[in-house]
Amino acid sequence: MNSSRFDPPDRQIGEVARWQGGHITSGQLAKLGFDTNAIAYRVRVGRLIRVHHGVYAVGHLPTTPQERAHGALLAAGETSALAGPTALALWRNDRDWPEQLELLSPLDRRPAGLVVRRSGKLLGRDIRRVKWLRVTSPARTALDLAARVGTDELTRIVNELRHRNRLTVQQLRDVVTRNRRHAGATALLELIGEAQRQPTRSELENAFRRLCKRHGLPTPQTNVGLAGECVDAYFPEHRLVVELDGREVTHADDWRPAFENDRARVVKVMAETGIPTIRFTWNQITRLHEQTAVQLRAILDARG
Repeated sequence: MNSSRFDPPDRQIGEVARWQGGHITSGQLAKLGFDTNAIAYRVRVGRLIRVHHGVYAVGHLPTTPQERAHGALLAAGETSALAGPTALALWRNDRDWPEQLELLSPLDRRPAGLVVRRSGKLLGRDIRRVKWLRVTSPARTALDLAARVGTDELTRIVNELRHRNRLTVQQLRDVVTRNRRHAGATALLELIGEAQRQPTRSELENAFRRLCKRHGLPTPQTNVGLAGECVDAYFPEHRLVVELDGREVTHADDWRPAFENDRARVVKVMAETGIPTIRFTWNQITRLHEQTAVQLRAILDARG
């Protein structure tokens, strides 16, 4: 019997591998007609390189994080997804990824060299595809990281995912509601808890005045008229306007158009008076007040 009828040429291996970051599984090889001896031969001559149990790189080892991620996903199974710091690196399009890749799976699978965390509550909306890679959604990624980072870092991550990857407060609310016992649920709930309620104008002004007093900064005038517009806070000796935004994280669906009217007002003030405007959010005024005070002091000193 002519075995060539049953042994596909190696180019078929390459066809499968090209969509998987240069990887192929033993199961896929078997479906192509390669038995264990044929696989062992190709491993021996270097055409296949074992990278995980049952997963082979074709021709050469992976050279990019995305290629490594393809192999990791094959090892963890078709229901797995990149998660945690690995998912964040993919969403941010980082050049450097964590050395040890992390994945999430509804199954209890533990391939050597990978961190695979189990979650039985993954829904379809918790998984996305980016660059042909399965990855946890921005909301699920934030939840998984919430228990491991401090408040400032979590705030930075969430804001970055919002602006780069269209993460909404509604999506965060949804993932927390479905995973109340998750280790990161409390931290994420505290963060979006403030986002669900927009502070009043007086609350913003009082919080900003408290920040200035607490950190020994000049006391600004509030609700001052400039160029026919009412600005939130004004430092006359430094000719500086501060606008106080309570809405940075309140819009569940799309926050970007939220400041159009305010920004038009700022442009008018600058055009007619030459006085610049800086903006601080409720989160910066309260949760991140120390960092905000340092930045404001530097600006006032520069304009003094």
